[in-house]
This record gives sequence, structure tokens and C-alpha cells, in this order.
Amino acid sequence: QRIREGKAPIAPNADLSHSANMLYMLNGQVPSKDLEVAMSAYFVLLADHSLNASTFTARVIASTQADLHSSISGALAALKGPLHGGANEATMNTLLEIGEPDNVDPWVDNAFATKRLIMGFGHRIYKNGDPRARVLTRLADEIGRKVGMDKYAKMSHMVEKAVQRHRELYPNVDFYSASLLYCLGIPIDLFTPMFACSRIIG
Repeated sequence: QRIREGKAPIAPNADLSHSANMLYMLNGQVPSKDLEVAMSAYFVLLADHSLNASTFTARVIASTQADLHSSISGALAALKGPLHGGANEATMNTLLEIGEPDNVDPWVDNAFATKRLIMGFGHRIYKNGDPRARVLTRLADEIGRKVGMDKYAKMSHMVEKAVQRHRELYPNVDFYSASLLYCLGIPIDLFTPMFACSRIIG
């Protein structure tokens, strides 16, 4: 990220945790404890989740006795898709497209009228709400307030209510993680790599 911006890369700080180093190496500032804890919680929540698409891909490749690097590379390719790890990027781009809270209801109404897919809702396993999303909802609210960017968490709540006026759909792990990562200072195109940093461990 820093090289892309024409800046020198930042070496990790041995005094910082993995999560704090992730934020530190991105922007050069040691994060507050609140930001560090939020980043760590995100990593823990996404580390493992049964036999999802990317985990399945990794296991299929590994079953051929291919090396670990090949298995992880294949898993990353599966994770990139917007129906898997890329959903949080799409969610944040949706919030930015909506722009302001007053635009939420008409935007969602139009999305349903035109059959536009709204990312970050629904899950193959959790029919009554993703338990990981409950934790991320709280973190998105807290971090949004602390960094002065609570508009995006508020808009996320409004989108959730507007969607549920049309269909009984609940946010999944990607929905509130979008505003959380954005408020942590993660560039949108690094949302999926953040997912990958966590899921590789799982």
C-alpha cells in the first residue's frame, strides 16, 4: 500500500501486537488501544468458519498433495469473489454511493425495484442473523464514534432496517465489517486482503 502511494515501507515494531502492527505499517502511526482491539476482534472473528468457499478450495488443492503455497493461492482466488470475501468492499462502495442518510430509503427501494443485489445480507447457514455480525455492529458503532466517522455505521443501521422492510434478510459478517475497516483507516481495496490475513490462519 505505501509503495503504491510512493512512500517508504514501514518495518514492523516488535513492541506491538500483530493487529497493532497491521495498522501501524499501513499509516505509520501507532494505533490507540481501542483501534488495536477492534482490529484484533475482526481478525479473530474471521479466522475460521467451517467449509466455506475458500476453505473448500484450499482443501481440494491440498488433497492433490500440492504444496501449501498453491493451496493458499487457490483459496485467495476464491476469497476474492464478491459473493465471498469481496462482499465487504462492495458494501462500503454501496455506503459511499448512497452518500448521506437521507438517501438510504430511496436507494434501497430502488435497489429492490430494479432487482439490484445488496451485498452483506443473508447467509447460507445463519437464517436468523450471523452472530459474528452482532460483535462487528457494536465495534463499528464504537470506532465510528471514536474517530468521528459514525455516519457510516448509522447509515448501515438504516440500510439494514430499509432492507428488512422488503425482505427478512439479516446482515452477515461482511456488512458491518465494511464501515469498521473503513473507520480503522483500511483502504477499500485492502478489505479482502485483511479478510485473507485472518482466514489464512484458520
